[in-house]
Order: sequence, then C-alpha cells, then structure tokens
Amino acid sequence: MTGTGHASMRIDTGAGSILCDPWVNPAYFASWFPFPDNSLLDWETLGDVDYLYVSHLHRDHFDAEHLKRFISKKATVLLPEYPTSQLEDELRDLGFTSFLKTKSNEVHELDGGLKVMIQALISPTDGPIGDSSLWVEYDGVRVLNQNDARPTDLSVFAELGHVHAHMLQFSGAIWYPMVYELPQAAKTAFGKQKRDRQFDRTWRYIDDLKADHVFPIAGPPCFLDDELWQFNDIFGDEGNIFPDQSVFMSEYAKVGGTNGVVLLPGSVSELTTDSIDTTHPTDVDEFFANKKAHLEEMRERKAPIIAAEKASWRHPEIDVLGELKKRIEPLLEESIYLAKGVGGPVRFDLVSYDGDAVESIVVDFPGKQVRPYADEKVRYRFRTQRELIEHLIFIDEGDWVNSLFLSCRFTAARIGQYNEFVYAFFKCLSEERLQYAEGWYDEHEKSVESEDTQLGDWTVQRRCPHLKADLSRFGIVDGNVLTCQLHGWKFDLPTGRCLTSVGHKIRAEKATS
Repeated sequence: MTGTGHASMRIDTGAGSILCDPWVNPAYFASWFPFPDNSLLDWETLGDVDYLYVSHLHRDHFDAEHLKRFISKKATVLLPEYPTSQLEDELRDLGFTSFLKTKSNEVHELDGGLKVMIQALISPTDGPIGDSSLWVEYDGVRVLNQNDARPTDLSVFAELGHVHAHMLQFSGAIWYPMVYELPQAAKTAFGKQKRDRQFDRTWRYIDDLKADHVFPIAGPPCFLDDELWQFNDIFGDEGNIFPDQSVFMSEYAKVGGTNGVVLLPGSVSELTTDSIDTTHPTDVDEFFANKKAHLEEMRERKAPIIAAEKASWRHPEIDVLGELKKRIEPLLEESIYLAKGVGGPVRFDLVSYDGDAVESIVVDFPGKQVRPYADEKVRYRFRTQRELIEHLIFIDEGDWVNSLFLSCRFTAARIGQYNEFVYAFFKCLSEERLQYAEGWYDEHEKSVESEDTQLGDWTVQRRCPHLKADLSRFGIVDGNVLTCQLHGWKFDLPTGRCLTSVGHKIRAEKATS
C-alpha cells in the first residue's frame, strides 16, 4: 500500500492494482489542499493502474482535473451502488469507459483471485448523497478502506474474516464551529466537543473491527489562503477540529493504541497476514515537528494557484436574485419533506466586491419563493462574498455543500438547534437529487421502528431516529439525556425531544423492574 495523500492510496496485489480517491488540486473554492503535499509524486506511474475506486463525489476525493490528466482510462472503475448516476456520469465525462457496477455489501471476485466489496451509504446526509467504503482481499490479506464513511457498524466487513489493515478518518471535514458568529470562548468549547467526539467515534470503529494495523487517513486538509490560515492546527488551540496524523498517534496511545501506522505521500507499507513493513520518504516525527514551516513553504508555492482561482469567480453580468429564483423556486414547489423540515426563511447576505454593500436574499421555504429580505426574523443566516454565489450560478453547481459550505468562505448564525434539512436541501439543487432526497425522507418517516433496547434505566427504540445507528452499541445515557456517539446527536428521554436538531423525536420510557 502506497500513501498518495489525504484519503488516497494505491493498493498493489499479485492480481492487480487499485488507486483510491486521488486528490491533488485545491478543492472548495481553493480553500482545501492535501497535507502533506502530494503534488510532487510520480503520478504518471501511480495513475497507471488496473482499477480506480472513487468513494464519493466530495471534491477532496473526486479530483476531476487530476483524474482526467493522470489516471489511466484503461482502468476499470469500481463503482459504488448509488441511487443516482452522477458519479458514473462524471467519470464517463472524464474518459473512463470500463465500470464494474458493484452491489452494496456483496463480494465481487475479480481476475487472479482479487476480491472486493463496496458498502454504499445512501442517505441524503451521507456525503454528497452517498459515501462508501472499500474492502479488499488477496491471498488471505484483507484491507478495509473506510475513508470518511460512517457506517452504523462494521460487522458486514468483520464477518468476511479478520481484517489486517483498517484505514479510517479521524479528523474534521466540516465548517462547524469555525464559521459561526460566536464569542471565541464558545467556538473553542464547541470545537473541543467536536474534536473529542471525532476521536471517540474513531476509537469505537477501531474497537469494532480489531484490525492488526490502523491507518489514520482522510484528513486533515490544510488551508493556505491567508483568509483561512487560522484553521490550521498549528496554534495550540484545543478547539481546532483538524488534528493531524501525529496528534492521532498521541491520542491513540492514550487509549492504549499501539498498532497505528502513518502513511505520508510516498510511504509504502508491505502487508502480509502476520507482518507489516513500512518505509517513509522522510522521518515522520521530524516532518510533523516542522509542520508550520512546511505549511508556510506550501503557502508561498501555491499562492499563484489561489490567486488564479479567485480571479475566475466574478461574473458581474449575472442577476443573482433572478437566477436563484429561476433555479430554486421550481425545487421549492416540488419539495415537501425538505421544505417542511427547514420550516422558515433562510437568509443569504451577499457582500459586494468592494465590501461596502450587502444584498440580502431570502430562500422562503414556507412561501416557496426566493425574494429580497424583508426584515423578518430568520433562524439561519449565511454571509459570503457575492462572487462566490455568482460562480456557483455560472457553473450551474447543484451542491452548495460540496462547494460553498465546505470552503469555509462564509460566516453563519442561527437561532436554536441545528437543522439538517437546511444543508440537505442545498446539496439537492437538481431535479434528480431533490426527488431522491424527498423519497428517502418519505420512506424514512413512514418506517416504524418497533425493536427496543435497554440503556441504563431507560427502554428506548433501538435505532437512532437520525440515521438509524444501533443505540445498543452507540447510545450512552447520562441522567435523562441519551447521546448517539455515531454523530453526536442528543435526546431528552422523558419527552423524547431531540436536543440537537429539529424533528427526529425518539421513543423512550423508564424501564420497569
């Protein structure tokens, strides 16, 4: 297994090679870069593979420019079983023609004794409508590349035999809480909670699978634009949600972990059923000890790339309000569950090029319209540069989560609880995606969860109302509050009310003797 940066790796076996999630170019409005830098690797050689696996469409996993330029079009794509065809369509547009359309949770035997299985997660909140994990077996050696997928459990992989190498995400990949307009003390507190929860979830997955070796991957990105530089975890901030691999190794040791393996770009791990031998292009501890210097060198080297991207965003000829009405209002008319879930107007404050003027636009979910802000109370407000919205319109972007929000190039404010439906809607700005999400929520709302489990003094429904995690495994009760550790959602047990988001009431009652 050769490390190729972030969530990317090349897996070489006697029956063929698989390249996973190659990402090199900046993502999300040039805000995210891979760290350590992988742009100087020999991608001509690395890209000459038998199989390509792209786990999902997030741009730190799906790098269209890199895939088109460097990855062999003779490679067979191992395609997750997603409800929409967008991943396949975009790969075909890049020149890939050979596809193995896998069945989720089904082992596929390839030539030469190579076996693969892909588990696809398909809720509207999984990645950009879909995320996946790849299991590989050859000659008795088994590897699970979980990347940043969050399955409710890993039993489907464990049942296939003991796993020798487990790759999984441990660091942040979100905009919360950094972009929120909060006092710094509150940001730090919320960030620390999220950072701790990320590690807790990681330890749970590691303990579930009990692989011989654990590889921290899929993060963190680095932020090289001066406007975002403070998001790098180099300032001793306990609330930073982007700890790196060296921090993982330290935290893992605190909970007794002794089998962690770091892959730098260019590191190679040779794995058998009973051994592992890893070589690195440089000393790992020394590299991370000099992290700030490496970031500063990257910032200087990548500055022209960021400047060129910024120069492409402005489209003053676009009537933003008019275009948003044209694109979003038909979707609002068709939306039932998402519109009801949002339940009110969402405001966008667009800051002019010179920063002096602000145009406020409201997406009015109950009113099914996009209109100028009318001084009403809103529960969600986003503030960003006008040119970013212009660019989203110009490229006809159907997923603002996978572009604007993950860029962290905005600030946000909200009244009350987190509302998942806001972000679900803005990742579904196309007919196909909206119809899928509406259907998923319709089926989800109508399903009746009858099985119960006992947690402490409470009998509760076994599956979390959020994404159906098994609460007998992920649920923790503290007093009258139940926390699902998979995503950190909290519920007030006496009332069943969700304390984390709107909706998602849980069924619970005091257990009788």
